[in-house]
Amino acid sequence: MAVVRSVNVGRPRAASWATTGRTSIDKTPVVGRVRATAAGLVGDEVSNRRHHGGPDKAVYAYAREAIDDWAAELGHDLPDGQLGENLTLSGLDVDACEIGERWEVGEVVLEVRSPRTPCRTLSGWMDHCGLPAEAWLRRFTERARPGAYLRVLGEGTLAAGDEVRVRHRPGHGVTVALMFRAVHLDRTLLPRLLEVPDLVPEARLAAERWVAGGARPG
Repeated sequence: MAVVRSVNVGRPRAASWATTGRTSIDKTPVVGRVRATAAGLVGDEVSNRRHHGGPDKAVYAYAREAIDDWAAELGHDLPDGQLGENLTLSGLDVDACEIGERWEVGEVVLEVRSPRTPCRTLSGWMDHCGLPAEAWLRRFTERARPGAYLRVLGEGTLAAGDEVRVRHRPGHGVTVALMFRAVHLDRTLLPRLLEVPDLVPEARLAAERWVAGGARPG
């Protein structure tokens, strides 16, 4: 059974190593139920609104099993929320979920929208925590286990211990991991993204440019 291990939130803090000089990546588990709205989780605040936040990135989910794999590789215990995720999930391979898949979690309905793009703030955070994260961006990208950004379709509350029920799976086969590989590792996969209805605009633009043979995405 897929469940929420923890619900994690963070507020902006000054950080010289962050891209914008401040970050909310340091997320900690919340006790009790947390309200999810179209803007995200109540109590969680985005620092860099250019690259984070908004309806298509309202909530970030990551699998505890993937965190455990990183912990084994790094030789260091990693707590829930270490990768800046709002929802640490157990029993669900987040990266194998399809874009557009819908989950029911507590009172909340969530939709998988896109993979997370690794950034220098994540790399700086790992280094700040004293982790042996040399070439972290490259390693995170090559592993293609990015976790998923979610849109809140139905507002309500959720909490640690809530079951994650998959209520809709589109069936096009474009998973979080495939979309990540298409954008960051193998551009020949980009046409597959056009099979996704309501694809996020930046990914659709990249795929359409590739198919048209025009300017390649940078």
